Amino acid sequence: MQTVKTELLGALATELEALLPGASARAVFEQPKAAAHGDLAITAALQLAKPLGTNPRAVAQTLVERLQAQPAFGRWVAALEIAGPGFINLRLKPVAKQSVVREVLAAGDRYGHRPPNGQRLMVEFVSANPTGPLHVGHGRQAALGDAICNLFQTQGWQVHREFYYNDAGVQIETLARSVQLRAKGIRPGDPQWPEAAYNGHYIQDIADDFLARKTVQADDRAFTASGDVEDLDGIRQFAVAYLRHEQDLDLQAFQVRFDQYYLESSLYSSGRVAQTVQRLIDAGKTYERDGALWLRTTDYGDDKDRVMRKSDGTYTYFVPDVAYHITKWERGFTKVINIQGTDHHGTIARVRAGLQAAGVGIPPGYPDYVLHTMVRVMRGGQEVKISKRAGSYVTLRDLIEWTSKDAVRFFLLSRKPDTEYTFDVDLAIQQNNDNPVYYVQYAHARICSVLAQWRGQGGDPAALVEADLAPLDTPAAQALMLQLGRYPEVLSAAATDFAPHDITFYLRELAAAYHSYYDAERILVDDETVKRARLALVAATAQVLRSGLRVLGVDAPESM
Repeated sequence: MQTVKTELLGALATELEALLPGASARAVFEQPKAAAHGDLAITAALQLAKPLGTNPRAVAQTLVERLQAQPAFGRWVAALEIAGPGFINLRLKPVAKQSVVREVLAAGDRYGHRPPNGQRLMVEFVSANPTGPLHVGHGRQAALGDAICNLFQTQGWQVHREFYYNDAGVQIETLARSVQLRAKGIRPGDPQWPEAAYNGHYIQDIADDFLARKTVQADDRAFTASGDVEDLDGIRQFAVAYLRHEQDLDLQAFQVRFDQYYLESSLYSSGRVAQTVQRLIDAGKTYERDGALWLRTTDYGDDKDRVMRKSDGTYTYFVPDVAYHITKWERGFTKVINIQGTDHHGTIARVRAGLQAAGVGIPPGYPDYVLHTMVRVMRGGQEVKISKRAGSYVTLRDLIEWTSKDAVRFFLLSRKPDTEYTFDVDLAIQQNNDNPVYYVQYAHARICSVLAQWRGQGGDPAALVEADLAPLDTPAAQALMLQLGRYPEVLSAAATDFAPHDITFYLRELAAAYHSYYDAERILVDDETVKRARLALVAATAQVLRSGLRVLGVDAPESM
């Protein structure tokens, strides 16, 4: 159907340009809100009425007459209807809809994908400091980041996944001292236990392994414990490596990988933070007041100027962020997306202001941000807030163990990132149509069962691309084919809008269209031509379900 739409859009652009120079840019199709209104809609008449000095319906009537003379419209369109104030609804011929089946089967996994565009994208996500297990909020971020990476890869981008974390500073110092106290036999609740210390049971696990002089291996570091409770620096390094290893296990269970781990401490040790501060001073974008160094962020739209270096000589937290993003630009990433919690909203303006003030050629609006809210977890009708392992929150691994990797990914991606979400554990383990991931996966498995039965009778799936598709002229078949034809546009729009939730909605709609088709028409009929046409349609449907689930990082089982 992509060939069909391309031809129709070309013809529409030609006629719009003839009506009004420059109007070819308005050559787009929209999806009618109700199927009864047609298969595609044109709204250009409403937009051109004012510059043409006439009413929209008159423009629509002229445009319909001109389009009917276009060969592409004669070939693919059954009817053009004017509705409302000037909408033009298209009803495609069955042969136009049938073309999508052959397109999907011929393209396979590449259906809906665009060729490489030569551009590099970095997505930074999770970026959790190694002070404890990954919580459910990190899980939402991991699902979002990975799916957005997958979306951009379908659009031809070269994608780099990066995890940024702090291995020094106050939080890491608190971690080290918490482990040291546990190693000395001091526990939460004891008089010597500080209020700010970490209380989770995992702190005792780290202390026990440190005393046992174990070696821990993470993706980006390894360390062997000395066993000496007075070796605070050794405890710090061991605890960071231990928790990085734990995070690796969480991410492996979630099937998320990273191309690079970037240490905040390296920005200081390499001199990048100092260089960035000096660059801003030299550019005249700073001033001294009350013993502190300030950045003129109000010059770039911030509501007030921000402190860069406090009176005690330490830097505020956004300064290394500016230095870090300069490294992203210098590494050739023309587009950068940061996935962060909504609590980071205040840093956006100051980081972007710092990047503009640095004068290194970074465009305004760099980087892009996707902010997400936290997640509530319900189990047995009650909100779950405590994890024995973490001490004060539900971990990502808890959620995976209670349900599955697939359920966690699909559920966490099923709402816009900035909307509140409640994860219902009981729903996630149900095997019925109320569970959205089960509903979509079951559609794929149902098709695989039909294809397996046919293969057992000697059928060859590779030959379906040559099937005669003329029998696919029923309402249920055409509705399913229209859904298949939407997939490339859904992918493109979801990438543009950083909206993997749109893929979950689409997959549910596609699964619903398939289940309706399956209930309406038997596939393995005696008529060989009809059977092969219907098998080609469901095989194409399985391919798109599989491709969409892959974008989300969700498996497409062949049996359930």
